[in-house]
Amino acid sequence: MPSAHRSSTELAERLGARAASCTVVSARPICVSLHEVVLHGDPRLAGVPGNDVMVRVRHDGHHVRRRYTVRSVDYDNHRFSIWVSIDHVGAGSTWAQSAAAGDAVDVIGPRGKITLAESADWHLFIGDVSGLAAFYRLAQSIETPGRAVFIVEIDQDDDALTADFDEGLGVTGIFVDRRDRLRNDPAGLLSGLSAFAFPPDQGHAYVLGEFSVVRAVRDALRDRGLHDHDISHKAYWRLGRANADHGEPDKSDS
Repeated sequence: MPSAHRSSTELAERLGARAASCTVVSARPICVSLHEVVLHGDPRLAGVPGNDVMVRVRHDGHHVRRRYTVRSVDYDNHRFSIWVSIDHVGAGSTWAQSAAAGDAVDVIGPRGKITLAESADWHLFIGDVSGLAAFYRLAQSIETPGRAVFIVEIDQDDDALTADFDEGLGVTGIFVDRRDRLRNDPAGLLSGLSAFAFPPDQGHAYVLGEFSVVRAVRDALRDRGLHDHDISHKAYWRLGRANADHGEPDKSDS
């Protein structure tokens, strides 16, 4: 077994996940800020909606891992897709834009603790474009009747990607223009959130995106009456700080 794949296998065992060598089927831009990469490999790596995979990529002379939530799975053809943010210079964005059909990549999965809150009557998905893959795969797994509300901050009109849903699902989409705000400024999403009147029945919120914004939105949801168990949240990245080699953003307060 090659040493690279052996190290992935050992890490996967420690994490209680799977490791496999996958092959790039295709890689293409789908909007200004996102690149879609389709991988051929064990579909069990993709897990359930909300789960992510760890991809091993080379950067600055050494290997690092980056985590991406799975957008879709084609079980019949053993394929799954991920959406990679390319609106910055980094290990993952560089890999996604240079990936070509036939490339091999070590993948570990499934990872992550965010899954659909099946008992909820309505689901609020709020964050930036980096969360769209997770938002749409989660929402497409909601049993009808149900309701999905999306509040997503975008930098370019082209980033306002949409998806198809079951006819019985009530869907509301709000795309917030970032304008000239810094990318760690929560004002846009907080404004969008203030415009959403919570229905009287049980709801669940999923907050994904930049570290500081995720914290601010989570606090606002608490102020609106949601409890911690009603909020799933994850910081995908942090402004001004590269993610660690294991793919997670710096979560320190310094």
